[in-house]
Amino acid sequence: MRAIDLPEYGGPEKLQVADLPQPEPAADEVLIRVSAAGVNRPDIVQRNGHYPAPPGASPILGLEVAGEVVAVGKEVKRWALGDKVCALTNGGGYAEFVVAPEGQCLPIPGGLTEVEAAALPETFFTVWSNVFDRARLQSGEILLVHGGSSGIGTTAIQLAHHLGARVFATAGSAEKCGACEKLGAERAINYREDDFVAVVREATEDHGADVILDMVGGEYIERNIRVAAYDGRIVNIAYLQGSSVEINMLPVMLKRLTLAGSTLRARSAKVKADIASSLESKVWPLIEAGKVRPQIAAQFSLEQVADAHRLLESGKIIGKVILKI
Repeated sequence: MRAIDLPEYGGPEKLQVADLPQPEPAADEVLIRVSAAGVNRPDIVQRNGHYPAPPGASPILGLEVAGEVVAVGKEVKRWALGDKVCALTNGGGYAEFVVAPEGQCLPIPGGLTEVEAAALPETFFTVWSNVFDRARLQSGEILLVHGGSSGIGTTAIQLAHHLGARVFATAGSAEKCGACEKLGAERAINYREDDFVAVVREATEDHGADVILDMVGGEYIERNIRVAAYDGRIVNIAYLQGSSVEINMLPVMLKRLTLAGSTLRARSAKVKADIASSLESKVWPLIEAGKVRPQIAAQFSLEQVADAHRLLESGKIIGKVILKI
């Protein structure tokens, strides 16, 4: 099969189209002929040598796909040949074929193309497990999303808005802020021009944010503590500005804050299957009703994978980057 090989870590130019062995599904897995695959920041981190595949997982990059089931393991019960699915993979998505555990596959929501469906799994699994499971965001609460124009950000804004929360977001340009507000953010704050702590505090009558989803880290860690509401929950899912900081923990104690973080890839198949079940029952109806849509910034062919990585790294996009296989 054609797939993207990474013979050595480094820049986007290290990614090469190669002829690699086609995987075979284990007893609890399905084999998917890939139509499209999402490109995500964890792929960039893996390309640079800092996010190795878990034991037993494919070393090929790619954590989410959409396509057709073409083979099933002997223990698979739900899926049959010809089913159209999107899936959270444990690796291997940048290829013509990939295997995925049965429980990490979901039906492609009605009304979505396979390209759009390929933008769902990694992002929606991440947002649901962190914002709604871990941070327990409730209707009527206030969510602050950093990186609001990213794939994660655009997903979090839409889901929180349609599930009854007030949403604030940060982004780096007027265009990105406008996109966040169109998706449901009450106010998007251009972090190059305004202090998000002051803006959110003023807009919420000094209440602050009940939940904060942060992928920036660095100086934002201390500022998140300042803008958090009493009993607030702060969840870090990445550290684009670094993870080593010095902070005063006294406000954490006085405000009864919860600081949390997580990665998705290393979690068990059972946990991922439970997240998939929640998404199908609570989020897929929103997608099929047209209330929530994946935001596609750009599409590339498999041979253009290096350009796809360069665009994602540039930060000059709103939404997701997709490879069409």
